[in-house]
Amino acid sequence: MAAKILLASNVVSDIELIRKALPNHEILTAGDHLETLRLVELHEGLALVILDLNLPHINGLQVLDILRTDKRYRCIPTMIITDGGDPEAEVAALRKGAIDYLRKPLRLDTMGVRINTQLELLRMLRQKEYEFLIHGITYETIFGQAPIGIAISFDSEPRSPDENRDMVVNAMFEQIVGRSQAELARLGWAQITHPDDLQEELAKFQLLREGKIPSYSLEKRFIKPDGTYVWVSMVAAPLSSSASSRFKHICVIQDITQRKLTQSALIESERSKAVLLSHLPGMAYRCKNDARWTMEYVSAGCFKLTGYQPEQLLYNREIDYESVISPEYRPLLREEWTRVLANKDSFKYEYEIITATGERKWVLEMGEGIFNADGELEALEGLILDISDRKSIEDQLLYNSSHDMVTGLLNRRSLLEILEQDAQGPTPRKRALIGVNLGTMHLLSLRYGYHYSQELFKQIACALERYCNDTRLLFCIHEFRFIFYVTDYAGKDDLATLCHAMAQSIGGILSGERIDGGIAVLEIDATCPPNVEELLKDLLITSEKAINIYETDIGICFFNKVLEEQILREETISRELTEIAAGEKPERLFLHYQPILDIRTNEICSFEALARLNSDHHGLVSPAEFIPIAEKTKLIVPLGYQLARQAFQFLNTLKQHGYDNISVAFNLSAYQLLKHDFVETLLQIIAETQANPKNIELEITETVFASNYQEINKIVKELQSHGIRISIDDFGTGYSSLARQSELNADILKIDRYFIEKLLWLRSDKAITSDIIEIGHKLGHDVVAEGVEREEQLEYLSRYCCDKMQGYLLSTPLNADQALSFLNSRFSIRP
Repeated sequence: MAAKILLASNVVSDIELIRKALPNHEILTAGDHLETLRLVELHEGLALVILDLNLPHINGLQVLDILRTDKRYRCIPTMIITDGGDPEAEVAALRKGAIDYLRKPLRLDTMGVRINTQLELLRMLRQKEYEFLIHGITYETIFGQAPIGIAISFDSEPRSPDENRDMVVNAMFEQIVGRSQAELARLGWAQITHPDDLQEELAKFQLLREGKIPSYSLEKRFIKPDGTYVWVSMVAAPLSSSASSRFKHICVIQDITQRKLTQSALIESERSKAVLLSHLPGMAYRCKNDARWTMEYVSAGCFKLTGYQPEQLLYNREIDYESVISPEYRPLLREEWTRVLANKDSFKYEYEIITATGERKWVLEMGEGIFNADGELEALEGLILDISDRKSIEDQLLYNSSHDMVTGLLNRRSLLEILEQDAQGPTPRKRALIGVNLGTMHLLSLRYGYHYSQELFKQIACALERYCNDTRLLFCIHEFRFIFYVTDYAGKDDLATLCHAMAQSIGGILSGERIDGGIAVLEIDATCPPNVEELLKDLLITSEKAINIYETDIGICFFNKVLEEQILREETISRELTEIAAGEKPERLFLHYQPILDIRTNEICSFEALARLNSDHHGLVSPAEFIPIAEKTKLIVPLGYQLARQAFQFLNTLKQHGYDNISVAFNLSAYQLLKHDFVETLLQIIAETQANPKNIELEITETVFASNYQEINKIVKELQSHGIRISIDDFGTGYSSLARQSELNADILKIDRYFIEKLLWLRSDKAITSDIIEIGHKLGHDVVAEGVEREEQLEYLSRYCCDKMQGYLLSTPLNADQALSFLNSRFSIRP
């Protein structure tokens, strides 16, 4: 049944909300106290007055006083509306007779339930009073049929049975509180009321007893026997009786536990949502799908994200969200929303906004359309998150992935991408790669430290950048290596001019450093798609060839057919060496042995083992060609161990034929010597072949000693401790000083053939070979002369007390059988 309700408030939004919550009731409105009193007097039968305490001119408490002092209106039930921040005003209103209160901000769901509950309780009370008057129905009949709990004269304190003769409760009351009438009488309602609710009800009950209020209502908790509690909405009013002077009252309760649980869950949900939104790096929104994205709701994070307060954006008061979006993204955003809404999909898009201060920010918007039951679009809802930090990290990662960290230049990955893209271009054009190889700069790191070489490298990068333009891109593809990608050039002369200019710039920076470099030029064939990896490999090999051009510190070399054939030959040899290292046709790699003569005794004292390669494709290959390839590919390590086994097996053959005092010497590279397990592996091979370590000599070049002196000297000392002898090969061609020579853990010094050849055209008193022999002896080394081919050389060496010699004068390198025959039919060569 519709009730007539008077709402005294001047807040339009509150009036509209209450109307929406009570659509089935007649709502009268008054904007101030005068209009309120006029309407109260004008309209009889008001079911309820809802009074806002914040009325203009006088406050609602004064209006409440007027209503309660006038006998005509004191029985009209009154609820109050408060701001929620003044509990004292709420208590004062309840003391003046208000039956309940509503706190702002008003909530549609809970407010409607509370008002309707009060109306229902009042309706029931009035209905029962009417039935009492008209039909004379007894208390017992009412109590038995009522769907609400009713108690009469249920006192706050425990009473004896005699004192509680007037107390009656119905079955529903007992069911709600979980206690019988006798138990309720024995305990009193104060003892079973939740402690947090007790003082409020005691105060209201006292006012009711004193007649200062006509009734009161509240929501409270009764404690059940098992310790749980039940929430009830309660109304209490006095009962007038001429038969007794004792105060009597009626109490009506309704179980609202489920409503309270729902309300609590709703409050917790709202709290969680508020916490989530407050910590969101952005804002939540609800907007129209119109040309300006008109905002109907934005969360507080709007200001931090956009620099605009929420009220500035709401309903486009000062600015619309369309204007916040960076212009270039507006049509894209509209297009994506159109696509998503057509399919009723979720929306997800990254774009930039422009804040109130002009700052550009990256945001991620995630949302969806809200459709009604008829499938019509009502609004858009979602989140807009600030992803500027993530974008900054992504940009930095992207930069790092495409640039060299030392020089800041584009890196190998960028070069490969550009070459692949250009290879797919619509029309062929002239393209070339210019490689700058400064790999020998690593020696500067060994001499002066990493930072010194890196600073020089940065200077060179800056110098090369000056040659960049729209048709020349510079890349740093590896440590100490650059590549220019040149397009749309006139011809080879342009490339040559550029290379000479770069060589001059690099040479100026590296002058005095004794560092060589190579510049390689490779023109890309426009008629066939290139293999990018093959191009870079050919360019690298060409640049290494350029390094070996001795006329200048920075050599320049163009890739051509001859060089291409050399590269193919190197690849073939490298492939065969790989097969040999894997144990496939290992007989292709073998040793020849060149005899070494003890000059004083005219006896053969040892052999030098010299590696030979018999290629399936190229026949016999010089060690000067395949050894560098083996070193470059690191195959020198496993191949070196294979050759060591052959040399030690030859030693055993000599021993079997009675030559147990003859030694075998073989060469070691730095790659082998510096391998962490070299000594352990070599000793294992010696043990397996049962070779005598005292008959083994290891030859190490002077340059190898100089490159990593301390580490190699330490390894050499360990080898000597096992009886192995150490030779310094090619002495006189390296950079080591005499002071360094005196510290080397070496047994034998081998004079490079360069000094022996000079004996043929220099006067003996001008040659320094004798000085080298003397130095070797003073350092405690045996001295061996290499490359002896003439008698006069041997005579000179004998005269200056050189210990040993080898060369074609004595014998060419021999295979194992020939070497053994040579010993069996050995001859003497007298000085």
